[in-house]
Amino acid sequence: MERSYIEVTIEKKKNIALIAHDAKKAELIQWCNDHKEILMKHDLCGTGTTARLVCEKTGLRVLAYNSGPLGGDQQIGAKIVEGEIDLVVFLSDPLTAQPHDPDVKALLRISQVYDIPIANNRSTADFIITSKFMDLPYRHTVLDYKENLRHRADFLGMYK
Repeated sequence: MERSYIEVTIEKKKNIALIAHDAKKAELIQWCNDHKEILMKHDLCGTGTTARLVCEKTGLRVLAYNSGPLGGDQQIGAKIVEGEIDLVVFLSDPLTAQPHDPDVKALLRISQVYDIPIANNRSTADFIITSKFMDLPYRHTVLDYKENLRHRADFLGMYK
């Protein structure tokens, strides 16, 4: 089956999701403070406690979704699918088992599917936030999932 692609633009003002496991929340807060001047230029959202703590400790405005174990990771994943998230900073804890690990993996996968930059550690987040693309629109090519679903349905004989 031939795949269809579309060109998508990540605008100059980015929609950034902030997520951190419990052991990484202080690190994310410090990272946000270190890059506060840049982050202030963008729209921020995050999962429950992380969003609240970043807002309280940095003064940044952060739209809060549910906490990760209560579906927040899935809410952010849905926003990626809807084209409403441009970048994810998710400081994950690789040394602690997470009860919502399947949700975390789904978020990582959907970021990859939609070619969304995702930082899983501070050094990657530093590279991304200081990239020249943070101040520019960025055009990239992604799979056109709607068109590919139509092709698959036609192939399977579901549409006539």
